[in-house]
Amino acid sequence: MKKQWVRVLFRRRVYVITLLLIQIGFILGAIAGGSLIFRYVSMFLNGLSIVVCLYILNKKEKPAYKLTWIFLILLFPIFGGFLYLVFQSQSHSRKLRKRMEAGRLKCRPLYGLPGDALAELEAARKDYRSQVRYLQTYVGYPVYTHTQTVYFDSGEGFFQALLEALERAERYIFMEFFILRHGAMLNPIITILEKKAKAGLDVRLMYDDLGCFMSLSPNFTQHLKRNGIKCIVFNPFKPILSSLQNNRDHRKIVVIDGKVAFTGGINLADEYINAVERFGHWKDAAIMLSGSAAWAFTLIFLHMWNLEQGNEDDYHTLYPWKEEPCRVSSSGYVQPYADSPLDDENVGEHVYLQIINNAKAYVYINTPYLVVDDNLLSALTLAAKSGVDVRIITPYRWDKKILAIASRSYYRQLVAAGVKVYEYSNGFNHSKTFVSDDQVAAVGTTNLDFRSLYLHFECGVCIYENPTVQAIKQDFLEMLPACHQITLEDCARNAFQRLLPDVLRLFAPLM
Repeated sequence: MKKQWVRVLFRRRVYVITLLLIQIGFILGAIAGGSLIFRYVSMFLNGLSIVVCLYILNKKEKPAYKLTWIFLILLFPIFGGFLYLVFQSQSHSRKLRKRMEAGRLKCRPLYGLPGDALAELEAARKDYRSQVRYLQTYVGYPVYTHTQTVYFDSGEGFFQALLEALERAERYIFMEFFILRHGAMLNPIITILEKKAKAGLDVRLMYDDLGCFMSLSPNFTQHLKRNGIKCIVFNPFKPILSSLQNNRDHRKIVVIDGKVAFTGGINLADEYINAVERFGHWKDAAIMLSGSAAWAFTLIFLHMWNLEQGNEDDYHTLYPWKEEPCRVSSSGYVQPYADSPLDDENVGEHVYLQIINNAKAYVYINTPYLVVDDNLLSALTLAAKSGVDVRIITPYRWDKKILAIASRSYYRQLVAAGVKVYEYSNGFNHSKTFVSDDQVAAVGTTNLDFRSLYLHFECGVCIYENPTVQAIKQDFLEMLPACHQITLEDCARNAFQRLLPDVLRLFAPLM
């Protein structure tokens, strides 16, 4: 019993949290301790805060981040500047950026192995040519044909299709998730992965350490490795004050033999298939790609895997269409993409902005959070003012109360401009979908909040002139009867009631 108590007490989670608290207490104690020392330390740190504010003003960064940090430094002038430097200055972050860029350059020419459909799409349609060109020619993610798409409007449908696809795997299975939690969803998947690994398949699983911080057994990784599954814990959480800890792997990717891929908002935990209830009915969305576009997600996964592992795969040996070209028949075009916080390109934000800015009739949006910067806020309100039918569905029951209050602080401005905002009354809407004009849609992992748009590793897929676009639109419209539309009367509050949302909105970039 004593050994078990000691083992529980010193589990990694307790150890990490304790060290963080000790570290924060040490910093505050060093600043506040001793009157004479404190006077000189205070003078130095106040001067440092002024210099840091000047640096922030001239830094290439989102204005909202600048405003938040400068406000914090003004609020805590003694140690605000020091805190910023501790969070922002890590040499290993620069090394990681270099490795990320080297991996990107290596993968970039390989995305085109199945060919691309840019010329064909440009000849057929000019409406979204700028978006397709941006993703392909600038960011490096080609647009493909020869790909069938299946849209899932629930975790239950996704889960069943995933189990069937995993059973059909012949060469390799690559999986990357933000959250894993033991239960009715994860356990059967692990059983299949172990069976496939014993059969000689290359089975790999990567998950984010912070996303799974309290949800997995301490020996989970060792158990997988003993059963032949290669496993990487992304960005292990360390007890240091570091901005690098903000860069979480929020992607959800499954790749099977390079021929089938899944992505979307669904993690591997029971609430996603409503096997347990958290915040009411859990509404989510995902998409399956079968054909040439699945190769793009293979490379997206391998890029991240090798970034963490430090080794390089021979990507050509994993390419599934070496013997003969992909002959999957399909209509429309598919363009997978990924986003990284380690460069200056906010791909997820730009995809959403271009869909909004190009919309002529309507744009329908599902998002679990609505905490956006001025760019997206201006795009949404301008589209509505220009006669575009802009509708957004957020949750009525939220998983994070602070984000809920911050999200609702945007309602008044959006509704006043003509944006129709709805809350999903049945529970928690975790879907991340955009659809516009019956022509273009996006399904992925990127929420409409600062953390997802600018700090996390994310991914998604754009779909053009594809029957799946209509399925995504239909799913949105079928949700509306289960939603409450927000009116200006719902937003009416006195100055005191608006104080907390306004304060939280100020700190939204750090949430």
